[in-house]
Amino acid sequence: MPNQNTQSLCDRMLAVMADVNGQVAEREELVEAIAIALLTRKNLFILGAPGQAKSYAINQFRARITGARQFERLLSKQTDEEQLFGRVDLSSLLPGSVPESVVSGDELYQHLRSKLECFVESFSSQKDSPSTYELLRAHTAALADYRAALAALHSGEPSVLTAGKIPEADIVFLDEIFKCNDGVLNSLLTALNERKYTNEGRTYPIPVISFFAASNEIPNFNDPQEKILEALYDRLELKVVTDNISDRTKRLAVLADKQAGRAGQATASITLDELEQMQAEVAAIPVPDAANELADDILCQLRKDGVPVSDRKYLNYYPIAQAKAWLSGHSQVESQDLLALKNYLWQKPGDRPGVETVLERMCVNPMQDKVNGIRAMAVDVRTEFDAAISDASKPNAGSKALIKLRGELVRLYNEQQKLAASVQSDGEKALTDGLLADMEQINRKAHEAVGFTYTPLEQLAALQ
Repeated sequence: MPNQNTQSLCDRMLAVMADVNGQVAEREELVEAIAIALLTRKNLFILGAPGQAKSYAINQFRARITGARQFERLLSKQTDEEQLFGRVDLSSLLPGSVPESVVSGDELYQHLRSKLECFVESFSSQKDSPSTYELLRAHTAALADYRAALAALHSGEPSVLTAGKIPEADIVFLDEIFKCNDGVLNSLLTALNERKYTNEGRTYPIPVISFFAASNEIPNFNDPQEKILEALYDRLELKVVTDNISDRTKRLAVLADKQAGRAGQATASITLDELEQMQAEVAAIPVPDAANELADDILCQLRKDGVPVSDRKYLNYYPIAQAKAWLSGHSQVESQDLLALKNYLWQKPGDRPGVETVLERMCVNPMQDKVNGIRAMAVDVRTEFDAAISDASKPNAGSKALIKLRGELVRLYNEQQKLAASVQSDGEKALTDGLLADMEQINRKAHEAVGFTYTPLEQLAALQ
């Protein structure tokens, strides 16, 4: 179980999630996805019609993170890079000038400026004497000389004014993200993927924890003009679909809160420092081999079902499972924690039901699913055996069919033994024992059908 400190931090995050869920109706899935994105520093895309509280949910969550700076923008074809990332400080390019970013960040300069400002503000109350003017000249000269020194060191260096823009934000929300133009697209790709931005030949780090994006539609990536947006869509790892509130009671409750002025009131919060501690604890959650093997089984099944899942997506699944395990109070990733991948593994909205079905089947009771798979293969082996021995035209058909059946059953027996060695409960042991009993029954009846002495699977396996 998590230690007391971990539980305390987890409780604080759960309290924030519950508080946000109290402000929006039927958005539990979205709120959990926001939390997982922040805990793993991943990006989240929200697909839904206008007016479904997409931006409101994000803003409410951000408002409960003390110290977190947010940048929000509705994108269009007219949105340019300067509106998102800031503009070049033209004064920084003039000879003898000092970039604003330099003077604003220099403690000594700010100290000298403050002294001069204080003296000027009190000048009218000072004694009108040569010494007063001499002191004024001294303060002015000290500031001017130091500014000249800074100019000598930094003159001509291009500087970008980023105040209030993405490079100084912790959380970014971009509405109608697919409306951006090609110039903005390239910069966003680097920002989302590498948390970097390049301007005037210089690359700047971006401290953004997570990018959140929304749209009421997904581009047609088969259209050559829209295919360029596919890379942007791929950078938004987590994806959630919203809908209008379906429950009448919940709609009326939200309406009543809004009319009473209770909407938006926060009763729980965390600090930015606490969020960083949470991220560290999430990353430290162990991922056992069984979880990785289950993730691989899920990958294979989805690909078999025609759902495209790239190697990159598969190889980066585990932070989401770790975050879900942490939120659930688990000491390590468990099979149920992979259910959170329902908002990670799909690309097309039409694939969501299939992904959820596979996850429900394989994660809720993964041992049952594996046992059923081996049992089905054993039944197929018996069916093939029955068909082979019924063909009287082939000599020695029975003995040849039995030899093949033995080989297939021994292979499945070895798989059953691996499952039996990995059981973690009496229920799972009962499942693997039942599987072995069914396989032995198939083995026994096959021997009897061709008049051979029955040999248990354990002995057959030992002979190979």
